[in-house]
Amino acid sequence: MPTAAEAQPPVVTAETMIDSGVPGQQLYLRNKHPKGLTAFSADRVLLFVHGATYPASTSFDLPIGGVSWMDVLARRGFDVWLLDLPGYGRSTRPPQMDAPAAANPPLTDTADAVRAYGTAAEYVMRTRHVGRLDVMGWSWGTTIAAGYAARSPEHVERLVLYAPLWTPQEPISFGPSGPLGAYRLVTRDAARARWLQGVPEAARADLIPPGVFDAWADATWATDPKAATRTPPALRAPNGVIKDLREAWGAGHPTYDPAGITAPTLIVQGEWDHDTPPAMARALFARLTHVPWKQYELLGGGTHTIIMERNRRLLYQAVEHFLEDPPPVP
Repeated sequence: MPTAAEAQPPVVTAETMIDSGVPGQQLYLRNKHPKGLTAFSADRVLLFVHGATYPASTSFDLPIGGVSWMDVLARRGFDVWLLDLPGYGRSTRPPQMDAPAAANPPLTDTADAVRAYGTAAEYVMRTRHVGRLDVMGWSWGTTIAAGYAARSPEHVERLVLYAPLWTPQEPISFGPSGPLGAYRLVTRDAARARWLQGVPEAARADLIPPGVFDAWADATWATDPKAATRTPPALRAPNGVIKDLREAWGAGHPTYDPAGITAPTLIVQGEWDHDTPPAMARALFARLTHVPWKQYELLGGGTHTIIMERNRRLLYQAVEHFLEDPPPVP
């Protein structure tokens, strides 16, 4: 009898760098799909984009117990792609990131990110000979995915917004105080503290599976060739998102109009999400006024980063059901 691992369909992995449309700047894409898959359909092609600080390549495709969420979706028959935005992960870092942060204005804002996502989506659709695809974003990435869906509704099959950002109901401090430079520095200790913020004390010990935080942090900080040159090691993250959070979202001016979205939409998040709390998701949900159907899933025992926590399969299942189920019968 084959083992459980042997019974799983084999997955093919491919990586590519594509032109972003900005001279000297390339975008990193990773793809996984079942071995032997040669015919692609819009409802089975998915492009994922990350949030404000960390790349997609070290979370969406982080093996936990030997399998990543990207693997799970590929084994279910999806042609799955992830994008690292300019200045993140394995995509090109603008040359301003090699200068002191204060020497240049914030890099990679939401408009830049939506353009990059659109470029990646066009590449995927052209490569797979489809005119539409499933679109998914996490955290700040939801403003990118939703912004693309509102701008190019004809190309979006279904939309998944995991831990979505919306305008805050109460004043929130976004990022470090004071003037913003091109990028900010993030340490592992700061990342762990932010991850656990808002989690009940009794739930903290077993929230993150053993070894997962270190595996994720090792992979993430390794994408920045200069991280290890600092004491303590610190990851560079572009500050364009912080500029937009302060000047647009924090001031009640979102960067897209949810009424422009016409694709079926899922909003999903963990109950202990401190970064984008459930009140944001509910407010956004009410503004999705032109979608044929929509769902909101609040997952127990999870945070903003439930993608890598013990209850991650609740997230997997919610997204799988949404993407795979037929439209509701009217």
